[in-house]
Amino acid sequence: MSFEHDPNKDPGSSADEPVLILMGKLRKPHGIRGEMVLTVLTDIPELLKPGQMVMLGDQQGQLVIRSVRWHRNDLLIAFEDYFDRDEIGVYRNTLLFMEEEDFPELPEDEFYFHDLVGLRVITDEGQLLGILKEILITGANDVYLVQQGEDREILLPAIDQVILDIDLEEEVITVHLLPGLLPD
Repeated sequence: MSFEHDPNKDPGSSADEPVLILMGKLRKPHGIRGEMVLTVLTDIPELLKPGQMVMLGDQQGQLVIRSVRWHRNDLLIAFEDYFDRDEIGVYRNTLLFMEEEDFPELPEDEFYFHDLVGLRVITDEGQLLGILKEILITGANDVYLVQQGEDREILLPAIDQVILDIDLEEEVITVHLLPGLLPD
């Protein structure tokens, strides 16, 4: 499964407005008690919990989560003040965001995916490889998809031997290329 992260930070946010992070997409009502199917588009779905305020895409307002539970690969989510499938159904196919300030602080040297996507990726020899476009969740380790120009992408395993340093201030990820990582 992969998570596209280019759209995660709302490009419409100015310095005075909160930064919104994409959490998922509301799909359709489920059952008769106001639950909706939410396709998860974040690496931290555990932040979606009862009492959490979320923002609806296209400036449709905000809702407070009443309940959340897993259903297959999706979440079933319900909101305060919505107890009927027809009432909540108006939000079908709406993107769901959280304000970045609602995210907990991470320990040093840990990062949220949305902080990494868009950073320049350079080698330990100073060669620009491209821009981190997407992070793929595999089973063994994450994989960084680096965009090189319009039609070329490379995959880098997110392991300590390859990912040497992440500098958010400089907006750069420094990597070491192991033999065979780059196609000929």
